Amino acid sequence: MERMSVPASGVPRADPGVAALADQCVMCGLCLPHCPTYRLERTEAESPRGRIALARALAEGRLAPGAATLAHLDHCLGCLSCQKVCPSQVRYEDLLVQTRAALVAATPPGHLQRWLHSPHLLRRLARLGATLRVARWLPRVARLLPRGSRGRRLVETVPAAPRVPGFAAPRRAAPATGRAIALVRGCVGSVYEADTLAAARVLLEAAGHRVVELDRHCCGALPRHGGFVEAAAHEAAATRHALLALRPDVVLGCSSGCHGDLRDEVAAGTTLAVPDIHAFLAADPGFDALRFRPLARRAALHLPCTQVNVAGGLEAIRALLARVPQLAVLELPGQPRCCGAAGSYFIEHPAFADRLRAEKLDQAAALAPDLLLTTNIGCRIHLGNGLAARTSALPVHHPLTLLAMQLETDAGT
Repeated sequence: MERMSVPASGVPRADPGVAALADQCVMCGLCLPHCPTYRLERTEAESPRGRIALARALAEGRLAPGAATLAHLDHCLGCLSCQKVCPSQVRYEDLLVQTRAALVAATPPGHLQRWLHSPHLLRRLARLGATLRVARWLPRVARLLPRGSRGRRLVETVPAAPRVPGFAAPRRAAPATGRAIALVRGCVGSVYEADTLAAARVLLEAAGHRVVELDRHCCGALPRHGGFVEAAAHEAAATRHALLALRPDVVLGCSSGCHGDLRDEVAAGTTLAVPDIHAFLAADPGFDALRFRPLARRAALHLPCTQVNVAGGLEAIRALLARVPQLAVLELPGQPRCCGAAGSYFIEHPAFADRLRAEKLDQAAALAPDLLLTTNIGCRIHLGNGLAARTSALPVHHPLTLLAMQLETDAGT
């Protein structure tokens, strides 16, 4: 990947990679209504078109990486709603990642920013926090930290590890004659999505597949989107090596935020098949034979930006949930408008993140649901924290968890 070099003056030299990507944009403005930050601020600098202009000026050396410029670029959630609707097919994600990589080199980030983009450190902290049950007492610690600081925000956002339900698998599960599945646990998701991972295993094994879980490996999405491209490439290479050693028929992950990098970075140059897990299940004959208990509840469905713009599988999600009799699925309107989670964004930019989350929670409340469903771990944490702040007891689950909880046994229990 080409990167902007930075001389002693601090002004990046010309980078044909970023400049060429920026030249694809014809400045038509069709992306503006789809950009969450432009919708909030109504300023050109907080739009994809404005950020492309800033990236071009940085790449050509016409603009130094000052505080205001960095802020506008940092405010981008990377939701890729602009890229999805662009008639010129601008590769906005590549432009954003390359620009952030150059800025990381030009203006070394602080320790907290590096920690927030370190999958292994976050995994260790999450596991330690779950062991110590820090969610019970960290809020008191948060009040001792400076109001508005990133440290306080980080402490305030640590959720409790989910309880893993005792899923009831069918007594006569289909024989394990299906495919060999590598289920990637992820970094933060390995702790805060433990219930979803257990649910995925139950469903896959009930459908007759052989499941091996890949732990302590990361897709690299978190560091890559932050501009730490070398660390991301290292993560992707290590995960690729581990998966190739397992020789699975299919690689699956539960979080939509990980899917794109598993498919496009980890599996790059290999024959590894990395479908969206919902699409895989919806098309699977073994899963089609399973039956689910009725659930007379209203479920609000949040479709994350990564699910809509990257992973796909939207019809599959709807089809899977339709398998549960009496379940009323109500999609949140205005998809895909980001909830503000966006990896570590909700910690680094709480003002924007909380405004976007409030919109989503208001939409959910208007539906009067009994539960909230989402397919991305970051969205689940962010939305869950917002519900807790509103003293709402509305549970937040992954659709797979709901399916596993309603899975019928042969006895019909």
